[in-house]
Amino acid sequence: MTTTTHGLRVRSGSHAWRAAVELLSSMRFAIALLTIICIASIIGTVLKQHEPANNYVNQFGPFWALLFDKFSLNAVYSAWWFLLILAFLVISTTLCIARSTPKIFADLKVYKENIRAQSLNAFHHKASAMVAGQPEAAAARVGQALAKAGWKVKLQRRETPTGEGWMVAAKAGAANKFGYIAAHSAIVLVCIGGLLDGDLVVRAQTWFNGKSVYKGGGMIADVAPEHRLSMRNPTFRGNLMVAEGTQSSTAILAQSDGVLLQDLPFAVELKKFIVEYYSTGMPKLFASEIVVHDRETGAQTPARVEVNHPFSYKGVEIYQSSFDDGGSSVRLKAVPLLPGGKTFEVEGVVGGSSELNRGDEKMTLEYQALRVINVENLTGQTGNAVDVRKVDLRGAIDARLGAGNKTVTHRELRNVGPSITYRLRDAAGQAREYHNYMLPVDTGDGVAAFLLGVRETPAESFRYLRVPADENASMDTFLRLRVDLMDPAQRAAAVRRYATRAVDPQRPELAEQLAASAAKALALFAGEGQAAGPSAKPRGGLQAIADFMETNVPEAERGRAGEVLVRILNGVLFELVQMGQERVGAPPLASNEKTQGFMTQAVLSLSDASLYPAPMVFQLVDFKQVQASVFQVARAPGRNIVYLGCLLLILGIFAMLYVRERRLWVWMAPQGDATQATMALSSNRKTLDVDREFDLLKSRLIGAGTGAKE
Repeated sequence: MTTTTHGLRVRSGSHAWRAAVELLSSMRFAIALLTIICIASIIGTVLKQHEPANNYVNQFGPFWALLFDKFSLNAVYSAWWFLLILAFLVISTTLCIARSTPKIFADLKVYKENIRAQSLNAFHHKASAMVAGQPEAAAARVGQALAKAGWKVKLQRRETPTGEGWMVAAKAGAANKFGYIAAHSAIVLVCIGGLLDGDLVVRAQTWFNGKSVYKGGGMIADVAPEHRLSMRNPTFRGNLMVAEGTQSSTAILAQSDGVLLQDLPFAVELKKFIVEYYSTGMPKLFASEIVVHDRETGAQTPARVEVNHPFSYKGVEIYQSSFDDGGSSVRLKAVPLLPGGKTFEVEGVVGGSSELNRGDEKMTLEYQALRVINVENLTGQTGNAVDVRKVDLRGAIDARLGAGNKTVTHRELRNVGPSITYRLRDAAGQAREYHNYMLPVDTGDGVAAFLLGVRETPAESFRYLRVPADENASMDTFLRLRVDLMDPAQRAAAVRRYATRAVDPQRPELAEQLAASAAKALALFAGEGQAAGPSAKPRGGLQAIADFMETNVPEAERGRAGEVLVRILNGVLFELVQMGQERVGAPPLASNEKTQGFMTQAVLSLSDASLYPAPMVFQLVDFKQVQASVFQVARAPGRNIVYLGCLLLILGIFAMLYVRERRLWVWMAPQGDATQATMALSSNRKTLDVDREFDLLKSRLIGAGTGAKE
């Protein structure tokens, strides 16, 4: 049998019909479809599937996001064109099998014993030798030897001018032909299994069974029946989220333009969710202790579901997919950053929101996420200088060799405690996202600080305002300093104290000059007298002092003048802090390295605070975590079909690659009292094994030498 790329040749019908059948059943058409499916699968692997539309816009831009949506590249495996190509591939491959199978079976019955004796000399593997005995006896002996070796043999008697001759025709390796059928059948089975387990059945129900995609929101129990699939649905794959102590019986099937709800024949109750972490903070183990409640019988079946260890019930597989917050309750304290603000507390649930009415300004506080464990790399960066006295050559080489996860840079991973993520939405609907840590974090410079993160969109990274923590691990000292900085009376008092301490009392004129310079620097830093408005530069901070110097100080003197102003500013702010400590009855800050670090961070934080877009910070005070487990529930009738297809594909490829089809002919012609034996071998693959086998056969069957083939 010879392989051809042509399809079925239909004798009847119109020319277009015959051409369509020939194309559809041709091997070239099947290969083209398979190539398109492979390219589409690559796109589906590289491009994240079923992401929100905003994610594609933020990552690729509006043009590409629109293109992805137009051709359903963000949902390749459920796209109509992908399913259509898959269906055509099934039809095309099936027709290829139907076209080739009869020829294969017919070829298996053919020994080609009618080959002419002269044609044996045209083969690459050929040999001849004189054999003792008559041709009939020699042919019988050769046939028996081949049959014992696993060959299928057929003998043919022929009349020749010199007497009676015999042709021995044998063949082996017929499983190679079955490999072709098995491999192509595997493609059909895998595609059929993919169609059954894909969205084709679900889409068919939306097309022909009156079901429609749900595009709204609200409670699952309030969704209308036309958006729900029956419990008898033969195939589906969806997500089921269950919080600890609750149960759920409705899975969500994500569609390109909404969702469908799948009612399950049971309810899943989550007793306990277990998660373990690596030292890097990445999850190491997801496990869920569940109880399955049967809707019909009321039976309760306990089970444990882990990643790669699903639980099956009534033909539905329950997989551990991920985990989420199940509605943790949190208590936040609003800390005002501007003078006149009041501290208050608010309670809520993650996933919910609270209305904030503060005067004329109305805001909505949306609780986004609670993270109990935050593992960060807190390695201190001390610069690039190298102390040659501490160079360890062996240690340096060892740091760069060994395990693949070893890095040259030392990493100090530490759990820095819980954090809260929330959004503040104004009356116009505009919102920013904030991420605040509950506890102060020592980032390696010796000063613990509260990290207050903010970002405009989810595509951005958080930018953090670092508020230094005082000796009581609170922001009170910094907040008093910020309030006093905005008060002209407190600034004037601090300037007087600073000038009095810094200048000799015998020289009052110097004190007045220093006080004037300090008052100017402090006013600039506080943002007093600067233009405000949407197009104005950020008010206050170190940038305001830099802008003032750029305008009023010659370039040659800016360096020295800057050092003087910063020294004066630090001194006046220190006096401002001490005044605040005295006012609340707290002990004054000691003049040591710890206080110096606090003041350095406080100056930087005060400078950056003008960029913080909210008038208050919500600090996590208390929480009660509730875990939720996300399961993937699937009824996959095509799974066993796919498994069978994979088995056939393995067997088929193995048969086609490692099973060699061989045919052997031995012509026995009478030559006096002896027999002239002519032998030839053909194989579908030329390898060294064929050469060795032929040398062995010609030696054993006709006694020819192993040196030459002829």
